[in-house]
Amino acid sequence: MQQRTGLLQREVSHFSIWRMLIFLSCFLNCVAWAQTAEKTPADPSSDPVSSSVRDLQEQVRQLREAVTEIRSEAAQYRMETAALREELRATQKRLDATGNLASNSPAATHSKEASAVNEGTGPETTSPTVLEDRISKVEEETQLLNGKVDEQHQTKIESASKYRVRLSGIVLFNLFSNRGDVDNQDFPTLALGGSQRSFGATLRQSELGLEIFGPQLAGARTRGDVQLDFSGGFPQNVNGVTAGLVRLRTATLHLDWLHTSIVAGQDNIFFSPLSPTTFASLSVPAFAYMGDLWGWIPQLRVEHRFDFGDDSNVILQAGILDNLVGEPPFLQAQRIPQAGERTGQPAYAFRTAIHRRVFGQSMTLGAGGYFSPQDWSFGQHVNGWAGTADWDVLLSHGFSFSGEFYRGLAAGGLGGGIGRSVIFSGPPYTSGTLVRGLDSIGGWSQIKFRPALKLEFNAAFGMDNVADDDLLAFSASQAYFDPKLSKNRGTLLNFIYRPRSNLLFSAEYRHLSTFDIYTATKTADHVNLMMGVLF
Repeated sequence: MQQRTGLLQREVSHFSIWRMLIFLSCFLNCVAWAQTAEKTPADPSSDPVSSSVRDLQEQVRQLREAVTEIRSEAAQYRMETAALREELRATQKRLDATGNLASNSPAATHSKEASAVNEGTGPETTSPTVLEDRISKVEEETQLLNGKVDEQHQTKIESASKYRVRLSGIVLFNLFSNRGDVDNQDFPTLALGGSQRSFGATLRQSELGLEIFGPQLAGARTRGDVQLDFSGGFPQNVNGVTAGLVRLRTATLHLDWLHTSIVAGQDNIFFSPLSPTTFASLSVPAFAYMGDLWGWIPQLRVEHRFDFGDDSNVILQAGILDNLVGEPPFLQAQRIPQAGERTGQPAYAFRTAIHRRVFGQSMTLGAGGYFSPQDWSFGQHVNGWAGTADWDVLLSHGFSFSGEFYRGLAAGGLGGGIGRSVIFSGPPYTSGTLVRGLDSIGGWSQIKFRPALKLEFNAAFGMDNVADDDLLAFSASQAYFDPKLSKNRGTLLNFIYRPRSNLLFSAEYRHLSTFDIYTATKTADHVNLMMGVLF
């Protein structure tokens, strides 16, 4: 602003000098003309008056151009000066409003009091650094609020009905490397021994979900959801390993009252609800067949919640499930009853859990049970069962401890017994073949550390152990999976970083140990780098 004002003053000074020069020129020309007129007769071709007039006219023209230019620049300076003044006033108002907002917030009040105590000054003393911190904090809160507003105003999915539909999912890229033979190189669950190395990448663990919100019925809100991934196998074509087949994970219907819900559909087993935190293994849980009971099983269940104040409640769950025993399908195009379904009965399960909020975080303790009658043909009956416990508790600031434990018999349909429910003395479906249920025990535990809202570290261990006496009950035991496996163990370490709510980066190391009753322990190492975008 000062530079522009100085320039204007210099232009005005030039204008005054021009006026003086014109005046002197006119005066000298008049004197010269008078002297010449006395000595020399007039000559039209060399008339000094005409010459002086032409010079004067040229000087006036130049003067007018200079004045016009000066006026134009002066007008432009006035406009810029007004704009700068308006911008300065607006900035001053924002700073005043920001200072008032920051000074009235609890954090700023606490900061003022601490400053007064430590420095011996009053609350009116504010350093530029403190003001900048306050402004930065207000800007971050404003950005967060803008993000929430944008989320609420995003374009919704159009449906054939008037009811709302929500799309969700994750696009997940996994870059992995294995040292040692494994059953599945992108999300392994068993070590097969050997020293083979492999390296690859996949997006088949990406997920797609739809949630549908329906009308109210008998006072209950209705909704449904479906989740798909691309881990259903591979097409038989060139490079088919990169084109995973679409697979149904879960699909459920809900009737939700205030404290009671009815859920029907294919869902995770509700009496074993937890799994280790990882993005390296979404197609199956990280410790599937290593102590983590799981399964996406058709079921019908009822849930009721008892509230005890705002910070605690007890939930009761009970239901029936499709009585699956872990057998692979007999045929690709036809569904033939399996051992559990042949009994004509479902499987039965229940769970009860206590939830309580401590230091702003939820803590859960739960226990459940499962019963599965099974008919293995030719009068061979086994009653499968499992008892479960689960927990998710806060240890201290930033640390939490979670896990599950189970003990069961013929629980292969839930991933127990390393995926096997029974052992056969001979060919499974031959008259005279004896059947023995596998007694197994297992579980997993995880320590989570969250030093910041966007960063977490996880360390977990899981193990599934089958009784050796059951495996050795027959001289030539058979099963629909490897009958010699006695123990399967896994350890993982990972970190997950979320720079934004819908963006994540993660890295994980996993060590697998699989035990055979006849041979040495088989081990393998798995490293996985991940990037995911959630929507």
